Amino acid sequence: MTTTNLKETKEFQAETKQLLDLMIHSIYTNREIFLRELLSNASDALDKVRFESLTNQALLENENELAIYLESNEVERSLTIIDNGIGMTYDEVISNIGTIAKSGTKAFVEKIKEQPAQAADLELIGQFGVGFYSAFMVAEKVVLTTRAAGSSVGVRWESTGDGNFTIEEFTKEKRGTCITIYLKEEFCNSEKQSENFLNHYTISQLVKKYSDYIRYPIKMQFPSTKEDEPSELKILNSQKPLWTRAKQEITSEEYREFYKNTFHDWEEPAEIIHSKVEGLVEYTALLYLPTKAPFDFYTRDFQPGLKLYSRNVFIMEKCQDILPEYLGFVKGLVDSPDFSLNISREILQHSKQLKLIGKNLEKSVLKTLENLLNKERQKYEAFWAEFGRALKGAVYAEYENREKLQDFLLFNSSHSDELTTLTEYLNRMPENQTEIYYATGKDRATVESLPQLELVREKGYEILYLFDRVDEFVIDTLREYKEKKFKSVSRGELKLQDEDLKDSKETEKQNSENAPLLQAIKAELTEKVTEVRLSNRLKSSPVCLVSEESGISIAMEQVLAEMERSNFKATRILELNPEHPVFNVLQKLHQNQPDSSKFKEYCELLYGQALLLEGISPENPAAFASKIANLMVNAAQ
Repeated sequence: MTTTNLKETKEFQAETKQLLDLMIHSIYTNREIFLRELLSNASDALDKVRFESLTNQALLENENELAIYLESNEVERSLTIIDNGIGMTYDEVISNIGTIAKSGTKAFVEKIKEQPAQAADLELIGQFGVGFYSAFMVAEKVVLTTRAAGSSVGVRWESTGDGNFTIEEFTKEKRGTCITIYLKEEFCNSEKQSENFLNHYTISQLVKKYSDYIRYPIKMQFPSTKEDEPSELKILNSQKPLWTRAKQEITSEEYREFYKNTFHDWEEPAEIIHSKVEGLVEYTALLYLPTKAPFDFYTRDFQPGLKLYSRNVFIMEKCQDILPEYLGFVKGLVDSPDFSLNISREILQHSKQLKLIGKNLEKSVLKTLENLLNKERQKYEAFWAEFGRALKGAVYAEYENREKLQDFLLFNSSHSDELTTLTEYLNRMPENQTEIYYATGKDRATVESLPQLELVREKGYEILYLFDRVDEFVIDTLREYKEKKFKSVSRGELKLQDEDLKDSKETEKQNSENAPLLQAIKAELTEKVTEVRLSNRLKSSPVCLVSEESGISIAMEQVLAEMERSNFKATRILELNPEHPVFNVLQKLHQNQPDSSKFKEYCELLYGQALLLEGISPENPAAFASKIANLMVNAAQ
């Protein structure tokens, strides 16, 4: 290769100089992406010559294998990227390398200048033809030689990134572009192997990470470990992405192996969603529903997101802007040429295309879950056990999720030991039932022992059992399902049907007649309960605690207290069963010894019993135990 005319020295375009300064000194934190950018540019050049050769075969110059070559030279501290693509003419080098494409670059530079505090967090390269400049993040000097396909003259370009470059015509035997990066010392002898960009292993790992699915082979000569053996030319990339193949050509084993290798999961995926869409937006998606939740899935440390590719080139590891947060358990990737990138292959703008892809993928995942629920119930319930809390949390967190997720919810119930959907609950409802009843507790045994269930259970009505901390919040968010309101057995008054309205009137009458007694009990329980009344929901138990219809429930109060939000308090209403013998004892005590210590002790015992039935420890367990002991002694005398 020889020079054929005088060398010219030129200045970069003003915006280019600004961008170079930002790139070298402030913008980038992840400098390894320079290799991805240069390989992507090489792939683009190969695409162009392949396309042009369809109508002009002579452009290939009898060199039909399109490929990219990498060369590492430790003596010269250089890394070279070579392609036999379309190449560039003298004018094209000045246009493409000496200046930056004008679409938005100036605005971008101005934005960075306006927000210097954010510059260090940005990794901006790519779409405007500036991917080439990423080389200066790691280079002391960059030399580019190129010859356009069909041209007889090559070009040599050189710069240290100081604002100037030299350019000259150059004799180059083959078409294509060769970029030699003379690396800064820190990227040759770094103690961290991952930052030594002359190391063959490091280079091969970066190619695997970012450019594994470029359609052309990326080749590199690896030195032999033995003196008497020649070096070996290896292909570093797999070239053919699994997701670009037709579904009928991919075996179940290939899908599973890809999942395990790519997402580092020992378990088989529960479901696979492979779709290709063309139209307003073009993309291919390969999504997996895991079988087991990651150990940190329900912690703040968990990072959801899909891998992003654009034309088979890796863009981002975990993009959280496509699927909604509640589908954070989905693993997979999306490949689209329509991603709207700003000057980076890593940072996505919130574009219409991105939102459209996200909505389509959300529908695909929900449709898959619907099929599981309706056709493979056991499999869906296994999924629900792992990820159901994410769906429930989404209903509670965002009102707009209510309609689309309510049919996917599963609950325990009094009907059987099997889980039920809300639709199944409604299908079993008797005609005279007007509300969907539910009760809250830590487990089935606890809920089924609640005295508040007695009347509802006697009527033969099914009751949803809420065991999860978030369940009652979800029910409160839903409020109703298909025009049937949700009704807690422990909140507000319980009116089941006409005959119970009569019972309710009778209860009101009894409350009025026993008002002095009820006021006396409330006085003994000052600041513990807001009201003491007779109950129409109790059948065999002497007492229970309920809360008002509005406001939070007692169970909710406990959950919020665990979350250190103790400023939220439920109203506590003590309900007594007028048919229970204990009530008769209280009546006699109040009539004969209204100021006795025994009356006060009985009131506190009943309140403590009501707390225990709710799964709440008495405020003073030792005093409560002492009262029980005294009661036993007095009863024996």
